Amino acid sequence: MSKITFIGAGSTVFAKNILGDVMQTPALQGFEIALFDIDAERLRDSEQMLLNLKQTSESTCQIKAYSDRKEALRGAKYIVNAIQVGGYDPCTITDFEIPKKYGLRQTIADTVGIGGIFRNLRTIPVMLDFARDIKEVCPDALFLNYTNPMAVLTNVMNTYGGVNTVGLCHSVQVCVPHLFEHLNLDPTGVKYKIAGINHMAWLLEASKDGVDLYPEIKRRAAEKQLEKHHDMVRYELMLKFGYYITESSEHNAEYHPYFIKRSYPELVDRFNIPLDEYPRRCVNQIEGWKSMRDSLVNDRSLEHCRSHEYASYILEAIETNNPFKIGGNVMNTGLITNLPKEACVEVPCLVDANGVTPTYVGDLPPQLAALNRTNINTQLLTIEAAITGKRDHIYHAALLDPHTSAELSMDDIVSLCDELIEAHGSWLPSYK
Repeated sequence: MSKITFIGAGSTVFAKNILGDVMQTPALQGFEIALFDIDAERLRDSEQMLLNLKQTSESTCQIKAYSDRKEALRGAKYIVNAIQVGGYDPCTITDFEIPKKYGLRQTIADTVGIGGIFRNLRTIPVMLDFARDIKEVCPDALFLNYTNPMAVLTNVMNTYGGVNTVGLCHSVQVCVPHLFEHLNLDPTGVKYKIAGINHMAWLLEASKDGVDLYPEIKRRAAEKQLEKHHDMVRYELMLKFGYYITESSEHNAEYHPYFIKRSYPELVDRFNIPLDEYPRRCVNQIEGWKSMRDSLVNDRSLEHCRSHEYASYILEAIETNNPFKIGGNVMNTGLITNLPKEACVEVPCLVDANGVTPTYVGDLPPQLAALNRTNINTQLLTIEAAITGKRDHIYHAALLDPHTSAELSMDDIVSLCDELIEAHGSWLPSYK
């Protein structure tokens, strides 16, 4: 029996989407779905929820929860990763509150920025533990990574973990539909191309019947900017740099040095930037789970419709050899020619029985590659810190981060890093 292992299965809502999709897919029937999570209670909740879905979908997949990670992985053909190391309390709280003492404000803090750096530093050792198990008990498995920070973790698993890893993010497949809906444009029949790095990939082309749609997109976006709306940062970036970006405005507000600035506090209001957005979401999700749990876990008639998440479509394409196109995060093996070869990039990929095959993009427009490189610098130095154990590389990563370096002095950045290392305590390895 072939096996799909889900690590972080206590993420019950996400497990419902990914594994509910699997149970809706004819080519994936008969698979064992192996569940693992360090939270035994949430693991039991997800197991029961999936057993309910198995009944209502009449799936022949076998659901099994494991208390031993290595046994959950043993013999797996596919692995889905959706962990979060440190959770909201204490680690997310630490990532936001200590920088705030220095006057450094954030919105999401899960990709780059000071919060993204430390989220990486506590997650990379755990991921490399996974890699050691995988090489021992399922060395040929395909690892589908949904965990942020996407680019760094996918890079580490490929480069240092020796595991065949593709990073998957929601932002690529929803980019054009959401943009066109907001601008009251019809997305039917639109051809588009997206490439860059995760959370900062670019809508390079958008056309319909051979007509370039960008002039009309920009005209409508400029009109929208006259009043407040939810996507003002991305529209501003597009109007200044020429292209729309995949990930949300609240994310991109902290990826660049232009929007969250103590010297220009009016920018936060002008561009409708939700400071401390991620902690609010965490609190709401924790509270929401209390009421949601019963309807998910104890509903014997629970049903599921296949979602837009890539995972089941990737597995289906490999199993059936019916090709499917995704936007995947992969190593830059000459794919985007004006970004570093050491970087993890997000490009169109073809999936079939051969696995996931990235496609060649070539040069990005120079201003877009330049913006990407500002974030890649911090990503690569964060990896250096994690792999070498050198504290200096943590400083380097933070000193080169666009938002952090625009707000703080060099001495303050070093001091902030030291305080965060101390506060995270045992969540981080020791740095020399």
